[in-house]
Amino acid sequence: MNQSMIAFYRMRGTNEPFDYHAHEEYEIYFFHSGTCRYLIHNQIYDLEPGDILIMDGMTLHKPNVHPNSEYIRSAVHFSPKWVKSVLEELGAMYLLEAFQRLHHCLIRTKENEESKAIEKLIQQLSELSQVTNRHELHQETELKVLLLQVLISVYNLGQKDSKKLIDKKSEKAEHVENVLKYIQAHYMEKLTVGSIAEALNLSKSYVSHLFREMTGFTVMEYVMASRLTQVKYLLEMEPKKSIKDIAIESGFESASHFSRYFREHVGMTAGEFRRKRLKIYSEENG
Repeated sequence: MNQSMIAFYRMRGTNEPFDYHAHEEYEIYFFHSGTCRYLIHNQIYDLEPGDILIMDGMTLHKPNVHPNSEYIRSAVHFSPKWVKSVLEELGAMYLLEAFQRLHHCLIRTKENEESKAIEKLIQQLSELSQVTNRHELHQETELKVLLLQVLISVYNLGQKDSKKLIDKKSEKAEHVENVLKYIQAHYMEKLTVGSIAEALNLSKSYVSHLFREMTGFTVMEYVMASRLTQVKYLLEMEPKKSIKDIAIESGFESASHFSRYFREHVGMTAGEFRRKRLKIYSEENG
């Protein structure tokens, strides 16, 4: 399977919780059916069938799905570097502008004809990406052609109907989004549920209960996920800075707690992660 482009079609949800996560690949996410409240950075989207989300990947995101509800979606993850040369040759770099400029965007298609065409293309991408007996170069060319078609279709749809925000937010959603925004601005500081609630003139119990209801996990889990994302970014972007300094700058209170948390959530030490990322960067840039 080509690791620069991964597609899956009509995947059904499981009863396992979905974690907040980030990744370097761009993502085109297609919601088919079920009940899903999607969180991206400090925005909350209550999804409808046919909704398409485009994301730059690096922004923390997470679907919040009720354990007993249906959840069917498709998605395409791709490295922008993988298609850059093709887009430059065609003068079509504008197809990536929404990912780069908006970072995330909702396109509400109402399951129109264009969305059905995109769904078919994603199905073809998924099937082709899993074929193992094709000539590698031919397969890569076909994948890029299909992805280009998806990008063009999504771009055209986005010109008709894209929105950074849902038109009307509920009071609950607005409160939770304010909590998310506050954490994004202050995660490097010492935070507690109480200090966040006080800063927003809300009660501690209300913030705890509402955040869990709307997102599916706790306030402090989101704080820690934000800190971890910043650490991973700095480990790669500032290779000469000590890991301890990066951890403290990102809001971790001690090196020992950081080490345990990083290994538990990333599956390797921070030093191993840095060496792996720098090796990949070196290989990509000759």
